[in-house]
Amino acid sequence: MFAVVKAGGKQYRVAEDDVLKVEGIKGEPGEIVQLSEVLMVGGDSPQLGAPLVSGASVAVEIVEHGRGPKVIAFKKRRRKNSRRKRGHRQDFVLIRISEILTDGKSPTKEARGKHVPKPKADVAAGDEADAAPKEKAAAKPKAQAKPQSRPKSAPKKPAAPGKK
Repeated sequence: MFAVVKAGGKQYRVAEDDVLKVEGIKGEPGEIVQLSEVLMVGGDSPQLGAPLVSGASVAVEIVEHGRGPKVIAFKKRRRKNSRRKRGHRQDFVLIRISEILTDGKSPTKEARGKHVPKPKADVAAGDEADAAPKEKAAAKPKAQAKPQSRPKSAPKKPAAPGKK
């Protein structure tokens, strides 16, 4: 099953477990957000919206927030001593499609917990983990530095007679 959704002023064709970079979605990483602007739901019985499909939504999990590559906008007017250079990096949100919902359903608990990151280890367990690398580092002998030998260059040619 797939759907066509509108997010950040653009339209995307999505299916379950797709990962996309979109703009204009607010939320924290790990949070489940519903996109309610669904234009089409495809599958066994496709549904077209006019302009939106009523009761349809897409549950997405926010994976991370990031910024795209730098784009340079450079303008120059020849022979006028006029130039302008500007840089820009576009913000994006990386999302994972959890579920495509129809008939006004809400996301299931399975979809909410499917891709949620696991919490980090306790602080007490971290103290033991810190001690182990120190012991390994102490037991490991340091590598001896090898003397660097320079490559021999070709012998210099004698100067031609009469030239300095």
